[in-house]
Amino acid sequence: MNLPLTAAQRQRLEEILRQEHGELSARRKAYLGGLTRAEHAREVLLQDGDDAPQRASDREIDLQRVEEDVARLADIDAALQRIAEGRYGVCSACGEDIPAGRLEVAPYTRYCVACEAQRERGLKPAASL
Repeated sequence: MNLPLTAAQRQRLEEILRQEHGELSARRKAYLGGLTRAEHAREVLLQDGDDAPQRASDREIDLQRVEEDVARLADIDAALQRIAEGRYGVCSACGEDIPAGRLEVAPYTRYCVACEAQRERGLKPAASL
């Protein structure tokens, strides 16, 4: 059985989440230059020059980065919501406490190691009692 997070651990992890959220938001804005994803893709496509294949590749890389950041931001927002609701650090599948070490590595995680492994194998995690 894992121990629940202390208030100090929870506060530290919340600070880490908020810092990462700020960094990802800033990076996303820098990628897009204040444009929407569609506007940015159009701008890159319409740039002058003979290197259309390189621009297409650059556009795909930029959009992939933005999509990854958007997904991570959603994970962070969900973790911050769980903190606000008092559910942070508890596995969403089995209801057991998530080890502090796991949360240190991935503070946005929703699952304990066992349930995450089941999810990755495509198995439904065991229901909590």
